[in-house]
Amino acid sequence: MTARTLRTYPAARREDLVEDLHGHPVADPYRWLEDVEDDATVAWSRAQDELYAAYRDGLALTGPFATDTLTARMRALLGAGVVGAPAWRGDRYFFSRRAGDQEHAVVVVSEPDPDGEGRRERVLVDPMALDPAGTTTLDAWQPSKEGHLLAYQVSTGGTEESVLHILDVVSGELVDGPVDRARYSPVAWVPGGEELYYVRRLAPEGLPQDERQYHRRVWLHRVGTSPDEDVEVFGDGLDMTNYYGVSVSRDGRWLIVSASAGTAPRTDVWIADRTTGAPPVFVDVAVGLDAQTGAWVARDGRLYVHTDLDAPRGRLAVTDPTEPGVDTWVALLPEDPTAVLEDVAFTDDGGTATTPTLLLASWRRHAVSEITLHDPSTGERLPGEDGTLALPGLGSVSGLVTRPDGGHDVWFSYTDHTTVASAHRFDAATRSTTVWAEPPGAVADLPRVTTRQVEVTSADGTTVRAFVLARTDLLGDDGMPVAPAPTILYGYGGFQISLDPGYSATTLAWVEAGGVYVVANLRGGGEEGENWHRAGMRAHKQNVFDDFHAVAEALVAAGWTTPAQLACWGGSNGGLLVGAALTQRPDLFAAVVCSAPLLDMVRYQRFGLGVTWTEEYGDADNPTQLGWLLGYSPYHRVVDGTDYPATLFTVFEGDTRVDPLHARKLAAALQAATSGDPVEHPVLVRRETGVGHGGRSLSRTIGLTVEQLQFVADRTGLAR
Repeated sequence: MTARTLRTYPAARREDLVEDLHGHPVADPYRWLEDVEDDATVAWSRAQDELYAAYRDGLALTGPFATDTLTARMRALLGAGVVGAPAWRGDRYFFSRRAGDQEHAVVVVSEPDPDGEGRRERVLVDPMALDPAGTTTLDAWQPSKEGHLLAYQVSTGGTEESVLHILDVVSGELVDGPVDRARYSPVAWVPGGEELYYVRRLAPEGLPQDERQYHRRVWLHRVGTSPDEDVEVFGDGLDMTNYYGVSVSRDGRWLIVSASAGTAPRTDVWIADRTTGAPPVFVDVAVGLDAQTGAWVARDGRLYVHTDLDAPRGRLAVTDPTEPGVDTWVALLPEDPTAVLEDVAFTDDGGTATTPTLLLASWRRHAVSEITLHDPSTGERLPGEDGTLALPGLGSVSGLVTRPDGGHDVWFSYTDHTTVASAHRFDAATRSTTVWAEPPGAVADLPRVTTRQVEVTSADGTTVRAFVLARTDLLGDDGMPVAPAPTILYGYGGFQISLDPGYSATTLAWVEAGGVYVVANLRGGGEEGENWHRAGMRAHKQNVFDDFHAVAEALVAAGWTTPAQLACWGGSNGGLLVGAALTQRPDLFAAVVCSAPLLDMVRYQRFGLGVTWTEEYGDADNPTQLGWLLGYSPYHRVVDGTDYPATLFTVFEGDTRVDPLHARKLAAALQAATSGDPVEHPVLVRRETGVGHGGRSLSRTIGLTVEQLQFVADRTGLAR
């Protein structure tokens, strides 16, 4: 298995540091590991690198988990690549695409061929052309309303610190930028392409060090001028942690700005009439309400509002943009009692005709997508089969995209657990749906895989659902396993993020090798709407962990697996999930993969983007909320003498969202506390430089996944 001579972990001093925080004595023996540049931390990290290398050197995996074999299989499973739905601008459309062997997706424009025969495609932005080392990622892009300019944002080394550029679509030449401090910035073009609205942080000079990554504002930028000349439009005097959205109506008249403080499940929305002069005068659409709201002015000139106000699963309303307040909203699509409203789109006859002819709505019902068709004036669902758009299977739909200039076409992407994502086109005139674009590469051959959605009961009686995937030939006639199998349980449970069905090379590589893969839809996510989210946040966070444990116990009870064959896997907030699982129920799991995790919940808000997450978790500076956090904080729940599962922490030194200090501190605590043999139940840290929390190149993605799968296969017995 691993280096049999290794019997001890690298030395890590344990300091007698105990603080009184609001009456709670809180120990923090490994706080020194917070300082990444301290000589002791550097030495400890190098020793962990050597420990992990020793483990890797001792692996003797064969069959599907041999490194070369698994790497090749992952490349084959990812070989189809990806293709996105189109963004139409006149007779051009833009889309993202990655061929199977490309390291990063590129932005492509399709346009009529100059010779009048057919169409041609050109790559506009290729991260590998910008940086052959592969450490530059494309964060976002947005064509102008006419399609003659393209704004795009890139960042390097995993920092996610986006830099904005603008290029001429015809020539491919840069015409503006770089504009820095544009992290998480939307771009809203003004008709004509001479100006755009975007979001940028204030210059750091004069700001306290711990506030420099906040203080965003909405700015108006004139293309070709210095960003120092940009006009501040919105944000002064509001919460410094606010994230802003910004959009401009197709005719250029209406400017809409939204704001949310950190990751709070509340959004304020304002609208301004740009024709009344500058600066724009903003009017409340939905401000100070405990609700998430999105708004836009459609081609028919009306303001549409997608909100969960008084409707936790979402509803659609319509009003006049000159009188946009809540009391003027007219219901169009009411809340569905069991499905979450995800998106809507209107079709019309195109050209100068702006009256909608059809309303499409996409929903998530227990994590599975569906699309319904409605009368656009009343919201009534069309009768019978006319009221449903048939989808290829039980999967996920993303986006309902129409032409900004109108028409009867709607594009969307579809995927499920065994189907790579492709772009589909619905024609409202004929009511037909066709595959519009498929990924450019070859689709890997797969064995027959059975997917089941199961229901389990959590500790408080709540029904929790999970998707269970297994190779069909390993199941009996009743669809249940012939024998318990090594199993990966994956979860997230936070920030209203839904784990919907989607193609995953990681999942399929595991399942075709004989394992079972389970995706749990836990409270804290968005699978069942905002109430489901709030049932797993702040004071209720323990519900998420109870749900996860309930799924694990149900898998064992039903014969899918055993504790000696069960691994849990999660990243970011999911890293907190599995950190809680391993410290609360070490008896339930044989292995843990904990990636880019959040683990010290007493000090989390002091690092990375932590201060923006207090609405999700709670504020450790508040005595009551500190009690919530201490109740489950994995770092503070480590108990000496406990036989903890084999654990692999994977961290990324460029991570500016979740600081790697969390993994360092818990790894040190577990290594000191565990009674388990470091050979049989190793606690390991895999470090990676030059990447961060989010996007990465294909090669790095495969390399990381191969090592994570090998670790789990080794520790659960699938590789034996």
